[in-house]
Amino acid sequence: MKKVVVGLSGGVDSSVSAYLLKEQGYEVIGLFMKNWHDDSVTISDECPWLEDSNDALIVAEKLGIPFQTVDLSAVYKERIVDYMFDEYEKGRTPNPDVLCNREIKFDVFLKIALQLGADYVATGHYCRKGTLTDENGNETYQLLAGVDKNKDQSYFLCQLSQEQLSKTLFPIGELNKSEVREIAAQNDLITADKRDSQGLCFIGKVRLPEFLQQKLEPKKGLIVEVPATAHHYEENTPSFGTKREELAYYSEKKAYAETDGKVVGEHQGAHYFTIGQRKGLDVGGTKEPLFVIETDVDKNIIYTGQGKLHPGLYRQTLFVKGEELHWVRPDLELEPDQTMEVMARIRYRQPLQKAKLYRTESGLYVDFEEKQSAITEGQFVAWYLDDELVGSGVIS
Repeated sequence: MKKVVVGLSGGVDSSVSAYLLKEQGYEVIGLFMKNWHDDSVTISDECPWLEDSNDALIVAEKLGIPFQTVDLSAVYKERIVDYMFDEYEKGRTPNPDVLCNREIKFDVFLKIALQLGADYVATGHYCRKGTLTDENGNETYQLLAGVDKNKDQSYFLCQLSQEQLSKTLFPIGELNKSEVREIAAQNDLITADKRDSQGLCFIGKVRLPEFLQQKLEPKKGLIVEVPATAHHYEENTPSFGTKREELAYYSEKKAYAETDGKVVGEHQGAHYFTIGQRKGLDVGGTKEPLFVIETDVDKNIIYTGQGKLHPGLYRQTLFVKGEELHWVRPDLELEPDQTMEVMARIRYRQPLQKAKLYRTESGLYVDFEEKQSAITEGQFVAWYLDDELVGSGVIS
Protein backbone atom coordinates (compact mmCIF):
# COMPACT_ATOMS: atom_id res chain seq x y z
CA MET A 1 0.00 0.00 0.00
CA LYS A 2 1.31 3.41 -0.93
CA LYS A 3 1.22 5.93 1.89
CA VAL A 4 -0.32 9.39 1.32
CA VAL A 5 -0.32 12.35 3.68
CA VAL A 6 -3.36 14.55 3.08
CA GLY A 7 -3.29 18.20 4.08
CA LEU A 8 -6.57 18.21 6.00
CA SER A 9 -7.59 21.86 6.25
CA GLY A 10 -10.98 21.38 7.88
CA GLY A 11 -12.76 22.09 4.59
CA VAL A 12 -14.90 19.88 2.38
CA ASP A 13 -12.38 19.55 -0.49
CA SER A 14 -9.54 18.05 1.59
CA SER A 15 -12.03 15.88 3.54
CA VAL A 16 -13.33 14.29 0.34
CA SER A 17 -9.76 13.95 -0.99
CA ALA A 18 -8.86 11.86 2.08
CA TYR A 19 -12.04 9.76 1.69
CA LEU A 20 -11.38 9.05 -2.01
CA LEU A 21 -7.75 8.03 -1.41
CA LYS A 22 -8.81 5.65 1.33
CA GLU A 23 -11.40 4.15 -1.05
CA GLN A 24 -8.65 3.70 -3.65
CA GLY A 25 -6.64 1.62 -1.20
CA TYR A 26 -3.97 4.08 -0.08
CA GLU A 27 -2.76 4.22 3.50
CA VAL A 28 -3.89 7.74 4.43
CA ILE A 29 -2.62 10.06 7.18
CA GLY A 30 -4.29 13.41 7.90
CA LEU A 31 -2.11 16.38 8.77
CA PHE A 32 -3.37 19.82 9.77
CA MET A 33 -1.05 22.79 9.31
CA LYS A 34 -1.24 25.49 11.94
CA ASN A 35 0.33 28.56 10.40
CA TRP A 36 -0.95 31.56 12.28
CA HIS A 37 -1.26 32.72 15.88
CA ASP A 38 -2.08 36.41 15.72
CA ASP A 39 -5.86 36.74 15.92
CA SER A 40 -5.75 40.53 16.32
CA VAL A 41 -5.94 41.10 12.57
CA THR A 42 -8.47 38.45 11.61
CA ILE A 43 -12.01 39.67 11.08
CA SER A 44 -14.08 36.88 12.61
CA ASP A 45 -14.47 36.73 16.40
CA GLU A 46 -13.99 33.00 16.64
CA CYS A 47 -10.52 31.61 16.17
CA PRO A 48 -10.67 30.16 12.65
CA TRP A 49 -7.77 27.71 12.87
CA LEU A 50 -9.14 26.13 16.07
CA GLU A 51 -12.49 25.44 14.46
CA ASP A 52 -10.79 24.16 11.29
CA SER A 53 -8.43 21.84 13.18
CA ASN A 54 -11.38 20.44 15.16
CA ASP A 55 -13.30 19.76 11.95
CA ALA A 56 -10.21 18.12 10.44
CA LEU A 57 -9.86 15.90 13.53
CA ILE A 58 -13.56 14.88 13.38
CA VAL A 59 -13.20 13.99 9.67
CA ALA A 60 -10.07 11.92 10.37
CA GLU A 61 -11.88 10.03 13.16
CA LYS A 62 -14.87 9.41 10.89
CA LEU A 63 -12.58 8.04 8.16
CA GLY A 64 -10.52 6.04 10.68
CA ILE A 65 -7.19 7.60 9.66
CA PRO A 66 -4.35 8.82 11.92
CA PHE A 67 -4.28 12.58 12.44
CA GLN A 68 -1.85 15.13 13.77
CA THR A 69 -1.29 18.88 13.78
CA VAL A 70 2.01 20.47 12.75
CA ASP A 71 2.88 24.02 13.75
CA LEU A 72 4.47 25.78 10.80
CA SER A 73 3.82 29.33 12.01
CA ALA A 74 7.51 30.28 12.31
CA VAL A 75 8.38 29.28 8.76
CA TYR A 76 5.06 30.70 7.50
CA LYS A 77 5.88 34.08 9.05
CA GLU A 78 9.35 34.06 7.56
CA ARG A 79 8.48 32.88 4.04
CA ILE A 80 5.00 34.32 3.49
CA VAL A 81 4.17 37.14 5.92
CA ASP A 82 7.59 38.84 5.88
CA TYR A 83 7.69 38.48 2.09
CA MET A 84 4.25 40.13 1.87
CA PHE A 85 5.35 43.10 4.00
CA ASP A 86 8.48 43.45 1.92
CA GLU A 87 6.57 43.40 -1.40
CA TYR A 88 3.90 45.88 -0.25
CA GLU A 89 6.63 48.20 0.99
CA LYS A 90 8.15 48.17 -2.52
CA GLY A 91 4.75 49.07 -3.98
CA ARG A 92 4.16 45.58 -5.39
CA THR A 93 1.15 43.37 -4.70
CA PRO A 94 2.15 39.80 -3.76
CA ASN A 95 -0.03 36.72 -4.17
CA PRO A 96 0.23 34.84 -0.86
CA ASP A 97 -1.81 31.87 -2.12
CA VAL A 98 0.66 31.05 -4.91
CA LEU A 99 3.59 31.55 -2.52
CA CYS A 100 1.92 29.45 0.14
CA ASN A 101 1.64 26.50 -2.22
CA ARG A 102 5.22 26.81 -3.43
CA GLU A 103 6.86 27.50 -0.05
CA ILE A 104 4.63 25.79 2.54
CA LYS A 105 2.29 23.09 1.22
CA PHE A 106 4.57 21.67 -1.45
CA ASP A 107 7.88 22.33 0.26
CA VAL A 108 7.88 22.36 4.07
CA PHE A 109 4.74 20.23 4.35
CA LEU A 110 5.91 17.85 1.61
CA LYS A 111 9.23 17.33 3.43
CA ILE A 112 7.39 16.53 6.69
CA ALA A 113 5.22 14.01 4.80
CA LEU A 114 8.28 12.32 3.27
CA GLN A 115 9.86 12.11 6.74
CA LEU A 116 6.71 10.25 7.84
CA GLY A 117 7.48 7.72 5.12
CA ALA A 118 4.85 8.97 2.67
CA ASP A 119 5.05 8.25 -1.05
CA TYR A 120 2.82 11.24 -1.87
CA VAL A 121 1.09 14.28 -0.47
CA ALA A 122 -2.47 15.08 -1.54
CA THR A 123 -4.46 18.31 -1.41
CA GLY A 124 -8.02 19.32 -2.17
CA HIS A 125 -7.10 21.46 -5.18
CA TYR A 126 -9.31 21.48 -8.25
CA CYS A 127 -6.65 20.52 -10.76
CA ARG A 128 -5.25 17.35 -12.31
CA LYS A 129 -1.87 15.77 -12.87
CA GLY A 130 -0.92 14.17 -16.17
CA THR A 131 2.11 11.98 -16.88
CA LEU A 132 4.00 11.81 -20.19
CA THR A 133 6.48 8.95 -20.70
CA ASP A 134 9.22 9.05 -23.35
CA GLU A 135 10.71 6.04 -25.15
CA ASN A 136 13.35 5.66 -22.39
CA GLY A 137 10.69 5.48 -19.69
CA ASN A 138 11.43 8.97 -18.32
CA GLU A 139 8.36 10.66 -16.90
CA THR A 140 7.33 14.30 -17.29
CA TYR A 141 4.46 15.58 -15.17
CA GLN A 142 1.73 17.91 -16.39
CA LEU A 143 -0.28 20.38 -14.32
CA LEU A 144 -3.77 20.30 -15.86
CA ALA A 145 -6.79 22.48 -15.16
CA GLY A 146 -9.55 21.02 -13.00
CA VAL A 147 -12.60 19.59 -14.76
CA ASP A 148 -14.82 22.09 -12.89
CA LYS A 149 -13.93 25.20 -14.90
CA ASN A 150 -15.64 27.36 -12.31
CA LYS A 151 -13.34 26.10 -9.55
CA ASP A 152 -10.13 25.37 -11.49
CA GLN A 153 -7.21 26.18 -9.14
CA SER A 154 -4.26 25.39 -11.41
CA TYR A 155 -3.30 29.10 -11.30
CA PHE A 156 -2.52 28.84 -7.56
CA LEU A 157 -0.10 25.97 -8.32
CA CYS A 158 1.69 27.78 -11.16
CA GLN A 159 5.04 27.74 -9.33
CA LEU A 160 5.25 23.98 -8.73
CA SER A 161 8.25 22.05 -10.01
CA GLN A 162 8.53 18.62 -11.64
CA GLU A 163 9.99 17.32 -8.37
CA GLN A 164 6.98 18.61 -6.39
CA LEU A 165 4.46 17.31 -8.93
CA SER A 166 6.06 13.86 -8.92
CA LYS A 167 5.08 13.50 -5.24
CA THR A 168 1.60 15.04 -5.44
CA LEU A 169 -1.95 13.73 -5.95
CA PHE A 170 -5.08 15.79 -6.66
CA PRO A 171 -7.96 13.40 -5.87
CA ILE A 172 -10.86 15.78 -6.67
CA GLY A 173 -9.49 17.26 -9.91
CA GLU A 174 -11.92 15.23 -12.04
CA LEU A 175 -14.98 16.27 -10.00
CA ASN A 176 -17.30 19.25 -9.86
CA LYS A 177 -17.76 21.07 -6.56
CA SER A 178 -21.39 19.86 -6.33
CA GLU A 179 -20.19 16.24 -6.64
CA VAL A 180 -17.61 16.81 -3.90
CA ARG A 181 -20.28 18.14 -1.52
CA GLU A 182 -22.52 15.19 -2.44
CA ILE A 183 -19.80 12.65 -1.59
CA ALA A 184 -19.20 14.43 1.74
CA ALA A 185 -22.94 14.38 2.55
CA GLN A 186 -23.35 10.70 1.60
CA ASN A 187 -20.51 9.82 3.98
CA ASP A 188 -21.71 12.02 6.85
CA LEU A 189 -18.59 14.21 6.82
CA ILE A 190 -19.03 17.22 9.09
CA THR A 191 -17.60 19.52 6.40
CA ALA A 192 -20.26 18.67 3.75
CA ASP A 193 -22.04 22.04 3.99
CA LYS A 194 -19.15 24.11 5.33
CA ARG A 195 -18.58 27.37 3.48
CA ASP A 196 -15.34 27.69 1.52
CA SER A 197 -12.66 29.57 3.40
CA GLN A 198 -12.02 33.16 2.39
CA GLY A 199 -9.07 35.48 2.62
CA LEU A 200 -5.37 34.71 2.93
CA CYS A 201 -4.30 31.10 2.83
CA PHE A 202 -4.34 29.70 6.38
CA ILE A 203 -4.99 33.07 8.00
CA GLY A 204 -8.59 33.54 6.99
CA LYS A 205 -10.29 36.86 6.42
CA VAL A 206 -7.91 39.67 7.28
CA ARG A 207 -8.29 43.41 7.34
CA LEU A 208 -5.38 44.03 5.01
CA PRO A 209 -4.56 47.62 6.11
CA GLU A 210 -4.52 46.56 9.78
CA PHE A 211 -2.53 43.49 8.86
CA LEU A 212 0.05 45.60 7.01
CA GLN A 213 0.08 48.28 9.72
CA GLN A 214 1.83 45.83 12.03
CA LYS A 215 4.96 46.54 10.00
CA LEU A 216 4.21 49.42 7.63
CA GLU A 217 3.50 52.74 9.30
CA PRO A 218 0.48 54.72 8.08
CA LYS A 219 1.50 58.01 6.47
CA LYS A 220 -0.79 60.57 4.91
CA GLY A 221 -0.55 61.19 1.20
CA LEU A 222 -2.52 62.60 -1.71
CA ILE A 223 -5.08 60.94 -3.96
CA VAL A 224 -4.84 62.44 -7.46
CA GLU A 225 -7.51 61.91 -10.10
CA VAL A 226 -6.08 61.70 -13.64
CA PRO A 227 -8.62 62.50 -16.39
CA ALA A 228 -9.17 60.01 -19.23
CA THR A 229 -8.09 62.81 -21.60
CA ALA A 230 -4.59 63.15 -20.07
CA HIS A 231 -1.68 63.35 -22.54
CA HIS A 232 -0.44 59.89 -21.45
CA TYR A 233 -3.22 58.24 -23.44
CA GLU A 234 -2.82 60.08 -26.75
CA GLU A 235 -2.35 57.59 -29.56
CA ASN A 236 0.84 58.96 -31.14
CA THR A 237 2.75 55.71 -31.30
CA PRO A 238 6.44 56.03 -32.20
CA SER A 239 7.86 53.92 -35.04
CA PHE A 240 9.85 50.91 -33.82
CA GLY A 241 13.07 49.52 -35.25
CA THR A 242 12.52 46.04 -33.78
CA LYS A 243 9.77 43.95 -32.24
CA ARG A 244 11.63 44.12 -28.94
CA GLU A 245 11.48 47.94 -28.93
CA GLU A 246 7.74 47.73 -29.54
CA LEU A 247 7.24 45.23 -26.70
CA ALA A 248 9.35 47.34 -24.33
CA TYR A 249 7.25 50.40 -25.21
CA TYR A 250 3.90 48.69 -24.61
CA SER A 251 5.00 47.02 -21.37
CA GLU A 252 6.21 50.33 -19.91
CA LYS A 253 4.11 51.73 -17.06
CA LYS A 254 2.82 55.29 -17.42
CA ALA A 255 4.76 57.79 -15.31
CA TYR A 256 2.44 60.22 -13.56
CA ALA A 257 3.13 63.46 -11.70
CA GLU A 258 0.96 65.28 -9.17
CA THR A 259 0.29 67.98 -11.79
CA ASP A 260 -1.30 65.45 -14.21
CA GLY A 261 -4.64 65.67 -12.41
CA LYS A 262 -6.45 67.18 -9.47
CA VAL A 263 -6.10 66.29 -5.80
CA VAL A 264 -9.39 64.70 -4.68
CA GLY A 265 -8.54 63.31 -1.24
CA GLU A 266 -6.02 61.83 1.18
CA HIS A 267 -4.98 58.28 2.03
CA GLN A 268 -3.08 56.62 4.88
CA GLY A 269 -0.26 55.08 2.85
CA ALA A 270 0.29 54.29 -0.84
CA HIS A 271 1.65 50.84 0.07
CA TYR A 272 -1.80 49.74 1.29
CA PHE A 273 -3.27 50.10 -2.20
CA THR A 274 -3.09 48.07 -5.37
CA ILE A 275 -3.82 48.77 -9.04
CA GLY A 276 -7.45 48.24 -9.96
CA GLN A 277 -8.58 48.74 -6.34
CA ARG A 278 -11.85 50.58 -5.83
CA LYS A 279 -12.69 50.09 -2.16
CA GLY A 280 -11.08 52.08 0.63
CA LEU A 281 -10.46 55.32 -1.27
CA ASP A 282 -13.32 57.14 0.50
CA VAL A 283 -13.64 59.81 -2.17
CA GLY A 284 -17.18 60.80 -3.12
CA GLY A 285 -18.73 63.20 -5.59
CA THR A 286 -17.43 61.63 -8.82
CA LYS A 287 -19.76 60.61 -11.64
CA GLU A 288 -18.22 57.12 -11.78
CA PRO A 289 -16.32 55.31 -9.00
CA LEU A 290 -12.58 55.92 -8.77
CA PHE A 291 -10.12 53.11 -9.42
CA VAL A 292 -6.43 53.08 -8.51
CA ILE A 293 -4.43 53.28 -11.75
CA GLU A 294 -0.95 53.67 -10.19
CA THR A 295 0.72 53.96 -6.80
CA ASP A 296 3.95 55.84 -6.11
CA VAL A 297 5.31 54.57 -2.79
CA ASP A 298 8.37 56.84 -2.94
CA LYS A 299 6.30 60.05 -3.15
CA ASN A 300 3.35 58.41 -1.35
CA ILE A 301 0.80 59.39 -4.02
CA ILE A 302 -2.11 57.33 -5.33
CA TYR A 303 -3.23 58.03 -8.91
CA THR A 304 -6.84 57.24 -9.73
CA GLY A 305 -9.19 57.35 -12.71
CA GLN A 306 -12.96 57.37 -13.05
CA GLY A 307 -14.72 54.19 -14.13
CA LYS A 308 -13.48 50.71 -14.90
CA LEU A 309 -12.87 51.63 -18.55
CA HIS A 310 -10.39 54.41 -17.68
CA PRO A 311 -7.43 54.08 -20.12
CA GLY A 312 -4.95 54.22 -17.23
CA LEU A 313 -6.09 50.76 -16.13
CA TYR A 314 -5.21 49.05 -19.44
CA ARG A 315 -1.98 47.66 -20.86
CA GLN A 316 -1.30 45.18 -23.61
CA THR A 317 2.11 43.80 -22.66
CA LEU A 318 3.88 42.79 -19.48
CA PHE A 319 7.42 41.71 -18.65
CA VAL A 320 8.78 38.96 -16.40
CA LYS A 321 12.44 39.15 -15.34
CA GLY A 322 14.57 36.11 -16.13
CA GLU A 323 15.15 35.26 -12.46
CA GLU A 324 11.38 35.38 -11.78
CA LEU A 325 10.46 33.01 -14.62
CA HIS A 326 9.31 29.49 -13.85
CA TRP A 327 8.57 26.61 -16.22
CA VAL A 328 6.40 23.82 -14.81
CA ARG A 329 7.45 22.05 -18.01
CA PRO A 330 11.19 22.76 -18.31
CA ASP A 331 11.25 20.80 -21.59
CA LEU A 332 9.10 23.55 -23.17
CA GLU A 333 11.23 26.46 -21.94
CA LEU A 334 11.89 29.10 -24.60
CA GLU A 335 15.38 30.17 -25.62
CA PRO A 336 16.14 33.87 -26.37
CA ASP A 337 14.35 35.07 -29.55
CA GLN A 338 11.89 32.16 -29.48
CA THR A 339 8.14 32.76 -29.26
CA MET A 340 5.10 30.73 -28.23
CA GLU A 341 1.36 31.22 -28.75
CA VAL A 342 -0.43 30.61 -25.44
CA MET A 343 -3.53 31.32 -23.39
CA ALA A 344 -2.67 33.30 -20.27
CA ARG A 345 -4.19 34.83 -17.15
CA ILE A 346 -2.93 37.50 -14.76
CA ARG A 347 -5.20 36.59 -11.83
CA TYR A 348 -7.21 33.68 -10.48
CA ARG A 349 -10.67 33.34 -12.03
CA GLN A 350 -9.79 35.52 -15.01
CA PRO A 351 -10.94 33.84 -18.24
CA LEU A 352 -7.91 32.75 -20.28
CA GLN A 353 -6.68 35.36 -22.77
CA LYS A 354 -4.87 34.90 -26.09
CA ALA A 355 -1.24 35.97 -25.85
CA LYS A 356 2.19 35.48 -27.39
CA LEU A 357 5.38 34.91 -25.38
CA TYR A 358 8.63 36.52 -26.54
CA ARG A 359 11.83 35.35 -24.81
CA THR A 360 14.76 37.75 -24.48
CA GLU A 361 18.14 37.45 -22.73
CA SER A 362 16.80 39.34 -19.72
CA GLY A 363 13.34 37.81 -19.42
CA LEU A 364 10.04 37.23 -21.13
CA TYR A 365 7.38 39.50 -22.64
CA VAL A 366 3.75 38.39 -22.54
CA ASP A 367 1.97 40.25 -25.33
CA PHE A 368 -1.82 39.98 -25.12
CA GLU A 369 -4.12 40.14 -28.13
CA GLU A 370 -6.41 42.49 -26.19
CA LYS A 371 -5.45 45.07 -23.57
CA GLN A 372 -5.71 43.79 -20.00
CA SER A 373 -7.12 45.64 -17.01
CA ALA A 374 -5.03 46.18 -13.87
CA ILE A 375 -1.80 44.38 -14.73
CA THR A 376 -0.23 44.44 -11.27
CA GLU A 377 3.43 44.17 -10.28
CA GLY A 378 4.15 41.32 -7.90
CA GLN A 379 1.19 39.21 -9.08
CA PHE A 380 1.70 36.08 -11.18
CA VAL A 381 1.03 35.60 -14.86
CA ALA A 382 0.47 31.96 -15.86
CA TRP A 383 0.36 30.55 -19.38
CA TYR A 384 -1.33 27.48 -20.77
CA LEU A 385 -1.27 25.23 -23.83
CA ASP A 386 -4.85 23.92 -24.07
CA ASP A 387 -5.71 22.94 -20.48
CA GLU A 388 -2.10 22.48 -19.34
CA LEU A 389 -0.38 25.16 -17.29
CA VAL A 390 3.20 25.12 -18.60
CA GLY A 391 4.81 28.16 -16.96
CA SER A 392 4.46 31.31 -14.90
CA GLY A 393 6.32 34.35 -13.63
CA VAL A 394 6.12 37.39 -11.41
CA ILE A 395 4.87 40.50 -13.24
CA SER A 396 7.65 43.08 -13.00
